[in-house]
This record gives sequence, structure tokens and C-alpha cells, in this order.
Amino acid sequence: MSKTKTYEQKQDELEAIVAKLESGNVPLDEMIALYEQGEALYRECAETLDAYEKRLESFAKKEND
Repeated sequence: MSKTKTYEQKQDELEAIVAKLESGNVPLDEMIALYEQGEALYRECAETLDAYEKRLESFAKKEND
């Protein structure tokens, strides 16, 4: 059974990837794989934040109507 990661879990994973890449102690093949994984996580996080922002705007609009 697969459990979807929360935004916070994705963000933590992304931060761990960035720290590992910044360490400079990563072989090139692993660096490329980590970069691709980080890019995917970044996109997922950005999409989640965009969706939350739209929901909040919708709530604010309903409050003002």
C-alpha cells in the first residue's frame, strides 16, 4: 500500500537532497540522479503551494461576497 507524502515530507526530502549535493561528496552519477529527484520534488511542492493559494483566494472571495 503506497502512502502519499505530505508537503512537509517532500520539503524535508528536498532539503536533504540539497544538503547532500552541496556537500560535494557525491559521485557524478548520483549527483545527476539526486538533481532530477530534487527537481521533481520542487515541482510537486510548487504545485501544492499553488493549489493551496488558489483555495485560500477562493475562501477570501467567499468571505467578501
